[in-house]
Amino acid sequence: MPLNIKNLKSITKLNQYILICLTILVTQGVSAQIIIEDEVAEVKTDTIDRSNSRKIDGVAAVVGDYIILDSDIDNTILQLKAQGASMEGVTRCQLFGKLLEDKLYAHHAIQDSVVVSDAEIRSSVDYQLQQFLAQSGKTMEELIAFYKKEDEKSFREEMFQINKSNKLASEMQKKIIEDIEVTPEEVRQFFNKIPEDERPTFGTELKVSQIVVEPEVSEENKQKVIDRLNQFRTDVIDNGASFRSKVVLYTDDKASISSGGLYTLNRKKPMMVKEFREVAFTLQEGEISEPFATDYGYHIIYLEKIRGQEYDVRHILLIPEVSQSAITAAKEKIENIRERIVAGDISFEDAARESSDEKETSSEGGYLINPETQDYNFELTKIDPELYGQIQDLKEDEISLVITERDRTGSVKFKIMKVSDRVDEHVADFSRDYLKIKDLALIEKRFEAIEKWQDKKILETYIKVNGEHRDCEFSSNWLKN
Repeated sequence: MPLNIKNLKSITKLNQYILICLTILVTQGVSAQIIIEDEVAEVKTDTIDRSNSRKIDGVAAVVGDYIILDSDIDNTILQLKAQGASMEGVTRCQLFGKLLEDKLYAHHAIQDSVVVSDAEIRSSVDYQLQQFLAQSGKTMEELIAFYKKEDEKSFREEMFQINKSNKLASEMQKKIIEDIEVTPEEVRQFFNKIPEDERPTFGTELKVSQIVVEPEVSEENKQKVIDRLNQFRTDVIDNGASFRSKVVLYTDDKASISSGGLYTLNRKKPMMVKEFREVAFTLQEGEISEPFATDYGYHIIYLEKIRGQEYDVRHILLIPEVSQSAITAAKEKIENIRERIVAGDISFEDAARESSDEKETSSEGGYLINPETQDYNFELTKIDPELYGQIQDLKEDEISLVITERDRTGSVKFKIMKVSDRVDEHVADFSRDYLKIKDLALIEKRFEAIEKWQDKKILETYIKVNGEHRDCEFSSNWLKN
């Protein structure tokens, strides 16, 4: 990797670099990178001359079965700037080094038989094209002309290959570090080697708790959506109707419409809620589930493909209609709860356990769990903007007014919030900040593992860096000196 972590300041610097690298993966878009297919390898001999290592037709480097063109680096810089990414402190050689790394990962992902979902990648291409069109204001024909492609098919195919390469690289990185953990003793050693004057300052922290009340759905309205989902299921099974078409026309999961309701689930990496996964993993290829409920509504799932541990599924979500009387009753309920807390008749924590409809927090006395640290503490400068907007004016232990919230499906719920246990900005303390320090120690250990993997694979892989790019000062031994 580009940097070696020696202390927490260097970790901060590294994290900034990682953000740029991640942006590259997302924004590489339609550059000229291609994978050299075995069946057309002879066509590439006029582009790559391996016998005397000459750079021909803008080939910046070859890594295994991949090539990197000079235009790839230029396109990466242009696209990063177009996305508003800061280029401060990031050199052309660093970007080129990142492209070398990505191709090394992708090459060995193929060698190690890492499987990625073609359906998921094509869905990603669809989304990227929608974003390109929306952001540029161009038509598809103008976009094709801008990138000098023959037609939409070839344009999409090149984007597919680029996205597949990036996905392979990402999955290879995950595979390298997936089993790495740190012991408490390693965390202690990591912290102790940081000079006291170089220890980071953590921002103001606080705990956030909430009580949520959702309007009740009548049994009649629940049955209506179950019956409708059964009709969809019967039409697909008995009449050969298109499941994907029904997703586009009827699903209440609007975010999945562009992909036809497609999600890729992995048995080892939880995604989607528990009830959804349990149903999906009981299906056979081509099978459609019976309607079932989650906190989001009612679903049916079509299992399209099983690839080892990965399941490509499509689903239709229907949300039962909520009556206005139920909405009014829910608002009155939470207003009553707030009055009891303010009057001192019940504590916020007890009221959450007794009355909150949010399963994840009710048993915890209403306390939200920070998804990054898995504890109750939130650093104010890193808090989710929407959450920050809801609590920014609250004093410690003050109860908010009733907040009306709508999710992406339009469902309404009501909540009250409280902040507590505020801790002002402070220098890292081993006991108080153990979980944060553990995360930083884990980052260092994982990067050390990646560095060792890179050093080994660079020596085992055909790599050729051409022309002026050989003058770059690489942190990895790309030139095999």
